[in-house]
Amino acid sequence: MRSAVMGCALFVLLLCMVLPVLAEPGHVIRSCDLMDEPYRDANVLTSLEEGAAIEILKRKGGWLNISVGEQAGWVRMSKIRKGEAAAAPDSGTEASGVLELASGRAGTGNVVATTGVRGLSEEELKEAQFNAVEIKKLESFAVPEEQARNFARNGKLVARQLEFLPDAVE
Repeated sequence: MRSAVMGCALFVLLLCMVLPVLAEPGHVIRSCDLMDEPYRDANVLTSLEEGAAIEILKRKGGWLNISVGEQAGWVRMSKIRKGEAAAAPDSGTEASGVLELASGRAGTGNVVATTGVRGLSEEELKEAQFNAVEIKKLESFAVPEEQARNFARNGKLVARQLEFLPDAVE
């Protein structure tokens, strides 16, 4: 019995030592807010400055769960870059940096970085529940047809007719 307790204690101690290693280092590339949940309307915990060092804990859709010092929360993936922050470029590399930026291929290896979110997972769809408050919120964004037409006219938007997609063949 005593050896089982000692074994569990040793396991917990090792786990506490390994978990921080599993986090991936990163840094803030644009000032942003650290949120308590991965939603745009979640509560703001604190503001993060550009260049701040962070630890990436996990990803959920277009959001990253990160830790900054003792505080953890969520930020949009587009505000974070993995790895350490790069030093400021010197004048010799500024011109080549502008040329790389113009081509869309800046950074190590000249790879174009994008953020993609593929929508809801099957698990998230299964766990979804009706939320009357959110439906009301969604309905509050509706505008009368005439107001929408005026908005489109003022923005010089042009109506276009699109063909329906063909029915899926199974």
